[in-house]
Amino acid sequence: MLTRISVLIVSAALALTGCSSSDQATPINTQSSDGAPALTGTPVSVEVSGEYGTQPEVVITPGDPVTELEVTDVIVGEGDPLPAGATLTADYVGYGGATGQMFDASWVRGEPATFPLSNVILGWQEGLVGMQVGGRRLLVIPAELGYGNNPPPGSGIEPGETLIFVVDLVSFE
Repeated sequence: MLTRISVLIVSAALALTGCSSSDQATPINTQSSDGAPALTGTPVSVEVSGEYGTQPEVVITPGDPVTELEVTDVIVGEGDPLPAGATLTADYVGYGGATGQMFDASWVRGEPATFPLSNVILGWQEGLVGMQVGGRRLLVIPAELGYGNNPPPGSGIEPGETLIFVVDLVSFE
């Protein structure tokens, strides 16, 4: 299943979010409109493919800086919506929009992560509320809703970098 999500871009600042770094950072497919590699800039569109519960394939086409949180349900789940402040279990993968690097993925570690929604960056706190179990959501997060210009040392995230996450919601309480 291939889903193409066009992300409308406004202007100004780049973005970051807060997840732990991955020892196995790998580049994603990023291309300019002429097909040449382009690992700078922030995403103007994101393609996500793969089934719920499996690590997705993500293709990012860079563009102008992201200034607003972009939230897209790639797969809609079922049941009650995730409330603010819940403790959730999710599989996820995170990429830097400018570097094209995967900086974190629960799938790489082999198990979903469990955490209170109140303990993560604002982009996740705002972007995951309302999600349903069994769903897959794309988040494109601007800096002011992540780490801004101060990402965690060694995280693989650049200062001011837009972050792109694909999140599968497993459960919540």
